Amino acid sequence: MTTSTIWRPPTEFAEDLRERYGLTCPPVWGTPRRPEFPTLGGKVAKVMEGLGYTPMPWQRYVWDVALELDPATGLFWYRHVGLSVPRQQGKTQSLLALMVHRSQAYKRQRIVYAAQNRTMARERLEDEFWATIEVSRLARRFTIRKANGREAIISRATRSRIGITANTESAGHGPVLDLGLMDELFAHVDDRLEQAFSPAMLTRRTSQLWWASAGGTEKSVPLNNKRTAGRALIEELWKSGVFPRTAYFEWFAPDHLDRADPATWYATLPALGHTVTEDVIQHELDTMGPEEFDRAYLNRTRRKTPPPDPNVPAASWPGLEDPESMPRPRELAIAVDVSQDRAYSSIGVASLREDGLVHLELVDRRPGTDWVVPAVSRLRRLWQPVAVAIGSTGTPAASLIDELTEAGIKVPKDKDKPQRGDLVIVRTNDVVEACGQIADAMTQATARHRDQTDLTAAVTGARSRRVGDAWVLDRTTSLTDVSPFVAVTLARWALLSRGPLVQDDYDPVANVW
Repeated sequence: MTTSTIWRPPTEFAEDLRERYGLTCPPVWGTPRRPEFPTLGGKVAKVMEGLGYTPMPWQRYVWDVALELDPATGLFWYRHVGLSVPRQQGKTQSLLALMVHRSQAYKRQRIVYAAQNRTMARERLEDEFWATIEVSRLARRFTIRKANGREAIISRATRSRIGITANTESAGHGPVLDLGLMDELFAHVDDRLEQAFSPAMLTRRTSQLWWASAGGTEKSVPLNNKRTAGRALIEELWKSGVFPRTAYFEWFAPDHLDRADPATWYATLPALGHTVTEDVIQHELDTMGPEEFDRAYLNRTRRKTPPPDPNVPAASWPGLEDPESMPRPRELAIAVDVSQDRAYSSIGVASLREDGLVHLELVDRRPGTDWVVPAVSRLRRLWQPVAVAIGSTGTPAASLIDELTEAGIKVPKDKDKPQRGDLVIVRTNDVVEACGQIADAMTQATARHRDQTDLTAAVTGARSRRVGDAWVLDRTTSLTDVSPFVAVTLARWALLSRGPLVQDDYDPVANVW
């Protein structure tokens, strides 16, 4: 069994959102609602209804939290709000309702909206914001000014203005600012807009600065920095219980979730079942490249695809998939490996199938290392493997050797006469041999696997380093945690090299070759 490598909030967070809003798709990182704090979120929801839209559960949740009022001062608790949500989820309507509410609730507010560039901002102002207001029951309350450089939607009663700006170094400079919105942050290349907005908001007691965006690329430095900081902020909030002055919300699909599985969509797209259907998302999946689909609808950062490693035949891996493949007790070997940062440990198994092929499986992967020895001991009792393999001194897993021997999994006194379930310490030369063997097995299609996400990710992201004229898997340069791949590689080597030495009539080499 493999486990997720992504942080999750406490279960009561999702339960509260479901009970309070009917929200069945909670964000992975989200500021929780404090019911003891009054909020203007409900008023924004009424504005959205006035604009002709039905507020979705996720929108009501975000507004309620972001517009909480400090009971001591009556001012907004949060000065900054970050919103990272996939495309086509109602982000634009959410921001429009927010701006319209602000322009109606307060007099002479200066509200500024920025998108990828000024052209896109003007297009959105005229073709989306004004087009929506113009046909709504709020139309008589507003007028639009289209003069180049002075574009604005103006409230007749309050004289508040919704304007636009360019994403340039001079943008945002000038009069004070009450509400700044930096939309499509993935297209921003630096922090110039925020640096311009922030000083203009210092003297405004009810000011807020919002940013919003779907996932970007490696070049989306401001967005990536904001997301990293927002995630850390939420994790610290749940740890300490202290609420900062920044609210953050991010819907996101971790890499271990299958992009083609509707369950992944329902866990990531909060508008699914409201304004978006499964058929629409399926069509997007069928017509878009996988990296762009991931960015747009799973909110993942699109990264450059590095060239494949010349020694690891990862392209052969998909062709080895067999969903029905299973390990056979007694006809298998177990191996343990630990990630370089010791954050995760993996237990892999290699088992000889009746057709002579070798089944490879990641049977367990969890954070830390304290669980490994009890898990290996249990598997050893259940499956009676021919061997339990682990890396030698110099590998992260070597620290577990003493604990394994203390648990009764010992190195045989005579390595040429091992007992079933003995510990095998895999030396450097053995690792070289094991890596060459796994590459041959992948190329020659003598291995099978069940396409486990963590194992497949490890194979795909694996990189190698040279050892003399040969090579081994390299934890340092691999693009992901390669320990699941290392574990099954060592397990396969132990199965073939130690199996023939163990008692009874078991002969894996004869069957495989």
